[in-house]
Amino acid sequence: MQESRFPIFFIAGSIGLAAVVGSLYYFRTGKDTPPEPPPVAEVEETPAPEPEPEPIPATQMDTVVDEPQDPESALANAGVGLAAVDPADLLARIGDALEAGDFQQLGQLIGRDALDEATRKRLASLAAQGPKLRRPNAVQEVGELELNSRSRWALWLEGAEAGRDRIFFDLKFDTGKWMVESLTLPPGPGEPVPKAVLVDSLGIADAFLQATLHQEFELAKEFVDSTTVSDAKIAGLCILFEEGNYQLRPKKPLRAMFQRPDTAGYLARVVTSEGNDAAEFSLVLQQPEQAGHWRVSDINLDKLLADYARRVAGGDVYYTPLVKNPKGGDTLVLYFDFDEDTLAPRTQRQLAIVAQILKTDPDKQLTLSGHTDALGTESYNEKLSRRRAGVVKDYLVGTGVAEHQIVTVAKGQSQPRRPNFTESGEDNPEGRRANRRAEIYLDFD
Repeated sequence: MQESRFPIFFIAGSIGLAAVVGSLYYFRTGKDTPPEPPPVAEVEETPAPEPEPEPIPATQMDTVVDEPQDPESALANAGVGLAAVDPADLLARIGDALEAGDFQQLGQLIGRDALDEATRKRLASLAAQGPKLRRPNAVQEVGELELNSRSRWALWLEGAEAGRDRIFFDLKFDTGKWMVESLTLPPGPGEPVPKAVLVDSLGIADAFLQATLHQEFELAKEFVDSTTVSDAKIAGLCILFEEGNYQLRPKKPLRAMFQRPDTAGYLARVVTSEGNDAAEFSLVLQQPEQAGHWRVSDINLDKLLADYARRVAGGDVYYTPLVKNPKGGDTLVLYFDFDEDTLAPRTQRQLAIVAQILKTDPDKQLTLSGHTDALGTESYNEKLSRRRAGVVKDYLVGTGVAEHQIVTVAKGQSQPRRPNFTESGEDNPEGRRANRRAEIYLDFD
């Protein structure tokens, strides 16, 4: 490959140009070489100006804050709040920041719109106390405020009783994510504990369910309209929760059915202790015309009773702790084995709830009726039914209930709930099982 001759021509041309320049200089000055050029003065370079920083978008600017000097300042510098796809994750992060006393993080997660001055002061005071959350299951969904658009969640504080020591967060759904809209803190030290922290329809429904779950009959009764919801139904729900070992469903435990200015309906959904979906029942709440507090005005337990019968009573829908009374209202029912007048452990647990109800008010009175199936003579069955009513009374008196609060009646085999025999005259064991019982009519009002 032939090499390029360009470098040789370039060097020769450069030498020739230098000779021409030297000759011209000699011709004009008579000197052989030109003088050295004067030294060039050194000039300090001026650095190029740095580019102006780009403006921070508003959504990011809210998160750039100075180091807070006190808790309230940190909360006052809150941004627009964090939007999260999973509301449970958002509440968990808020709970972690609360336990850690990280006020800056709390403010950034909750957002300034939910933190008015009074709430900031109380939240700062609570966080400074180093609160602990209930572990596990610190985060709880309470229910829907509006179908698929607004929801209420809660953080359980350690040692909370009947759900009253919780921090409630109302969340709103926007552009596919959830954000905190408002929060409600529990009472501070020395402040009275309200029966229900929130008194809208969802707050009353939740407070009622928490009271029945914790077997607090008197508290639960504060949230119902006693003219339409009987004491027996409240006690029956307490027993169902206890006997069936139910808990509120973790996701959407209270699902909004309808919401009107003075009436609201919710589906209460429960799971078993293993976390399996079990059943649901409905609550209807009404608000008086004079803007009084919302009250539970109706409870439909049919589906819950059916699940209880399937899981606890061996599938017998008649073997239920709550039945309709012919005189009106509801009656609690306790069952006995064949020719027995002793109390089974489950019956004693049910009576413990009844005893609690009676001991809260010495003026309350109940009527106890004993019943049998149709096997045996009428005389024997009348005595057996009397013994059954008597053993229930003795147990209640043994727990501290006054004797005058209990009236006993022996019905023998005269009032079967189900046929003792089939239409062809054959024995009906399942029917007789439901007839061996003692009924408790809570005629309190």
